Parts: sequence; structure tokens; C-alpha cells
Amino acid sequence: MDHHRKDRLRQLFLARAVKRGHFVLASGKTSSFYIDSKQVLFHPEALKLLGEGFVDLAADLDFVAVGGLEVGALPLAAAMVLAAHEKGRDLEGFFVRKQAKDHGSQRRVEGRVESGQKVLIIDDVLTTGSSAEQAVLAAEQAGLMVAGVVCIVDRQQGAKEKFEGRLPFRSLFTSSDLGLVADPT
Repeated sequence: MDHHRKDRLRQLFLARAVKRGHFVLASGKTSSFYIDSKQVLFHPEALKLLGEGFVDLAADLDFVAVGGLEVGALPLAAAMVLAAHEKGRDLEGFFVRKQAKDHGSQRRVEGRVESGQKVLIIDDVLTTGSSAEQAVLAAEQAGLMVAGVVCIVDRQQGAKEKFEGRLPFRSLFTSSDLGLVADPT
């Protein structure tokens, strides 16, 4: 992703998604800032830039499908498969349910993916990486091979370290890139 487009995406995140105050994160940690990515995930320009950024970030990885934990990964997977298609690469999208339904297919991994396929796990904002880890484990339990983990923002509080040495981990931004300093833990 070229510098101009990445800077525009950064501006959109700062203007629409970054909130200041006192927050309890999904990880259970507290923070003086919160990145509410849902305020960006449905903005047309931002969504297009996110899809393109993810395609570029994972260009050297080998995978045929992209997805992650519901709800945040749904628009991201759609954006990425569209961006890849525009570049001549067909990817499938999928998502991982937090819990399997008790009716229908009763699967946690939903989409046209099959055991043995290589997939990329995506997420929006990661602190410790626990939500991405849930998606990785569910994908592996479904027989999928995980090629890597990509997120929009790494809050720099353990997510990268969770996957280091095991899976490629990449982020479009870190909290530092957005001018945000992680609270001491």
C-alpha cells in the first residue's frame, strides 16, 4: 500500500475510530483509548483501503481463503476478497462463529472452505491476540491450515508475541503509528 493511501486510512481511523477516556478492552485490560473500528469498517473509502491494504500486506503468503472471528472479520473478509478480485486473484471468504449454532450445519467455521486448505486469519484491533487465537484454533480444528494472521491495528500489548515463531503476524498499523501510547499493564 503506497504511503499516500496508508496515510489517508490512518486519517480516517484517527477521525472516526479513536476514542479517549477510560475503557475495558476485550482482553480485560484497561486503556485510556479505544479504537472502535466499527466506525470505520462501513465507511466506503476506508473499507476499500482496508481491503487493498490487507491484500498487499499478505501478498507473499500462500492461502486460498480469508476470514476470522465474527463480527469484525465479516466486513474485512468481504473487503479483502473484493480487493483481491480486482487484482486478478480469487479468494474465498469465511467467518468463525464464537459458538456453533445448535441448528443448521452446526459448524463454527462458515463459508466455502474445506479441510486441508490454507487460510489467512484477519481481525480488526488486537491487544493480546486472544480473539485471533480463537479463530486460528477453530480453523485448525476444522482441518484448515493457517498461513498467518493480519490485523488492522496491533495495540502492541502481546498479540505479535503470541504468534511469533508460529505464524506470520502483520498489522497495517500499530498503536504507535496512530500516535497512541499503550497504558502500562
